[in-house]
Amino acid sequence: MKRIVYLVMVIAMLVSLGAAALAGCAPKPTPAPATEAPQATQAPTQAPTQAPTQPPKPTDTPVPAQPTAAPAKTVEIEFWYGLGGKLGEVVQDFIKRFNESQTEVHVTGVVMPDYQTTLEKLQAAIAAKKPPAIALISGQRVHDLMNAQVLNPLDELVAAEPDFNVDDIVPAFYQFAKWEDGKLYALPLYGTTQVLYYRKDFFEELGISPDMLNTWEDLAEAARKCRKVEGGEVVRWGWEPMWGYPNLMDAVLSRGGKLFSDDGKKVLINDQIWVDTWEQFRKWIHEEKIMRIHYGGEGWAYWYDTIDDVMQGRACGYTGSSGDQGDLDFSIIAGHIQPGWKNPPHPPAPVAQGQYVVFPLYVPEEQTKAALKFYKFFTSTDMTAEWSARTGYLPVRLSARESPVLKKAAETTMPAIMVPAEQTKYASPLPIDPTGGKITDALTKAADKVEIEGIPAKEALDEAAAEAQAALDEYWASKK
Repeated sequence: MKRIVYLVMVIAMLVSLGAAALAGCAPKPTPAPATEAPQATQAPTQAPTQAPTQPPKPTDTPVPAQPTAAPAKTVEIEFWYGLGGKLGEVVQDFIKRFNESQTEVHVTGVVMPDYQTTLEKLQAAIAAKKPPAIALISGQRVHDLMNAQVLNPLDELVAAEPDFNVDDIVPAFYQFAKWEDGKLYALPLYGTTQVLYYRKDFFEELGISPDMLNTWEDLAEAARKCRKVEGGEVVRWGWEPMWGYPNLMDAVLSRGGKLFSDDGKKVLINDQIWVDTWEQFRKWIHEEKIMRIHYGGEGWAYWYDTIDDVMQGRACGYTGSSGDQGDLDFSIIAGHIQPGWKNPPHPPAPVAQGQYVVFPLYVPEEQTKAALKFYKFFTSTDMTAEWSARTGYLPVRLSARESPVLKKAAETTMPAIMVPAEQTKYASPLPIDPTGGKITDALTKAADKVEIEGIPAKEALDEAAAEAQAALDEYWASKK
C-alpha cells in the first residue's frame, strides 16, 4: 500500500515543481504485451559529448532509413530517438502497435546512439531543411532548440486535437516545454530522475543497512566495507557513480548548492559547496579507490559497463537512471533514493526532469499533425502507464497513477518502480543553461578532469567557471 501512496505523493510534488521549472535556476533564454517489435532504422553511431540522463544500449552499425510498406494515402513520418536495448524494444513495440491501430499515419523509427547524437543529427537536418516530423531530445537541449527558433509552436495544434487533455499532463513537465514567449514548443514523452541501485545480497552478507545510503558520507562508509581486494587488485568496488557532471551536480544540489546567483548573472560552479563536493568524489575515486567510473566508448557503452559491474558482482552499487530497471535483476538488486549530506546537513535534492519530443520547422503541416497523433497515442493514460511499468520511467499523465498496470508492476516485476516517484518529493527542477549549452559544456570538461584525470576540483571548476561566466556575460550583453 505504501508503494501506491508514493505514486499519489509524486503528483503533489511535481505540481510544486511546475512554477520552479518555469524560472529554472537561470535567467530565461531569449529568441535567436508482447508482440515482436519491428526493426527500427539506425543512424550513424557517435560517442556522446555529455553525460546522459538515461541509458539505452548501444546500437549496431546503422543502415539508411527504409520505411516499411504502408497503405496508400497514409501520411509517412519518421521518429528519431536515441534509445536502444530493452528501452528501444519498447519504443519499437509502441510504434508497431500505433501503426496497426489505424491507417492514417505510418511511423518509421530511426534509432540514434544517444540523445546527444540525436540532437546533432537533428540540427544538421534542420539546417538542410529536411528534418524528421518528430524527435526525442533530452530536457536541457530542448531550450537550445527553442532559442534557435527552429521548432513549431504547438498550442493551436494541441488545442485542435480531440481529447488531448493538457490538464492531465504533469504540470512541471508541461511548463518546461514552454519558451519565454509563453508558447508550447515541445511535449514531454516521459519523466526521469537518477537513483541508487545496490546489491542487497552483499549488503545483507556484510551487515550493511540500506539506511547507510541516506547520506553521501554514510554511503562512502558502506562502500569501504563492501570493497574487496584480492592480490592487491580491487575485485569488487564499493560504489560506481555514473560518468559525467549530472551525477556530480545532483550531489551539489543535495548539499544546498546552486548553478546561478539569484539574479541569474553569475555562475556559482566554483563556490565552496561545488568545490568541496566534487573534491570529495575525486578523493573517493582516485585516493581511497572505493569508487570508480566507466567512461568513453561508443554511445551508451560506459553506462552498461557500469550496470554489468553491479549485476555481475564487481561493484556493490551504482547511481543510474530510473529507466535502468528493465535491465536489472531485482532478486539481487534493490533501489534507493539519492542521498543528502551530513556536512552541511541537507536533504536530497537531485534533478527530476522530462524527456521531450520536438516538432521541427520545415516539415509539412500534415506530417506535424500526424506526429502529434503518434505522441497522443504514446502518452495516453494506458500507454504512458505501460511505458512506466516496462521501463521504470515516470509517466507523464496524472491519470496513470490509477492504472492497474502500474500498480501490478510495483507489486511484481518492478518493485523499485516507486523509488523515482518517492525521490521526486525532494527533487530540483532541471537548471536551464541560457547560453546554448556553453555552461554545461564547461561542466562536462570539468567533470572529466576530476573523475578521469584526478585533477583537483578547485582547479577544474575555476577553469570551468571562467569559461561559463564569459558565456553568461555574453548572453546578458546581448540583451542590452
